[in-house]
Amino acid sequence: MKPNFDLTTVLAHVDEAIRPYPKAAMFDLFEQGYNSLFEQLISCIVSIRTLDETTIPVSLRLFAQARTPEQLLTLDIPTLTQLLYGTTYPDQKAYTMRGIAERIMNEFNGELPADFNTLISLKGVGPKCANLALGVATGQAAISVDVHVHRVVNRWGYVHTKQPEQTLKVLEQQVPRDQWVHINRLLMPFGKHICTGTLPRCSSCPVLPWCEQVGVDRHR
Repeated sequence: MKPNFDLTTVLAHVDEAIRPYPKAAMFDLFEQGYNSLFEQLISCIVSIRTLDETTIPVSLRLFAQARTPEQLLTLDIPTLTQLLYGTTYPDQKAYTMRGIAERIMNEFNGELPADFNTLISLKGVGPKCANLALGVATGQAAISVDVHVHRVVNRWGYVHTKQPEQTLKVLEQQVPRDQWVHINRLLMPFGKHICTGTLPRCSSCPVLPWCEQVGVDRHR
């Protein structure tokens, strides 16, 4: 990274830059009142390989019918699949959600434990969704690394990793814990709208003075 790189300063500029753009889906849903750990986890499953523009309305449609594990289990697979229409693999996600709800009811008396290892033990839940749900719903220090976060921090030269899972481990070592939850809140919309995968908006980016522009051949 550049000698003058300061993460707190950079994130403050990112926070300012993303204000005109929509919030990341999970944070948007949280502000709308869908703030339980179960709701956040279910929304994250909806979001897998799905754009936020679809994740939010699909989640809202689902939550209009079921917001708790008990309520979700009243929906059969065809009904649940129909509610998930628009997201990728709706039938697969329907089975995943019912499986999660069944475990919560059978093993945890209807209350999903706010514990990372418990969450990733649920079939269909990986570290990204576990950390994101925990961070947003409970405020626990957790970093969620999606493709946007992975790309941005590598482009800055802040990390040098090949896979998001590697990026997560490095960020946990380098980022102060009080900033962990903010990483996805800030860098997801920043990567989607400004530091894009192709033709990033480098010429108008407020973070350019601190950015190594790793792998950038062309930009706007």
